[in-house]
Amino acid sequence: MTLTLSQPDPTPDSSTIRLSGHGTTIVAEDLLTQCVGASDLRDSTAIDASEALSVGQAVLQVLIAARREADARGHAYRFVSASAAFSDRVNSCQLADAIGLEIGKDVSQ
Repeated sequence: MTLTLSQPDPTPDSSTIRLSGHGTTIVAEDLLTQCVGASDLRDSTAIDASEALSVGQAVLQVLIAARREADARGHAYRFVSASAAFSDRVNSCQLADAIGLEIGKDVSQ
């Protein structure tokens, strides 16, 4: 038996990966799928974390891996927005550089 997954639809509405609510391990699984899809289907990855209330270690690990993959492929990778809670957590873990969140720069639009 073979399992075949269909590719996500690369419509303009799906071009930005949105993080909202609490970034738990379960959320990280979906985030990983979205990041792989972005890497495979587009030349850039945009992440909107403006509605993130909290972020766990699994989500941070996925974001680190996604950033590294984008760099290795020469794809653009950026945050278009980040909530204060998300930014505070990332900065307190000293992972801003690793995930591509620019410290001191307002990334909200």
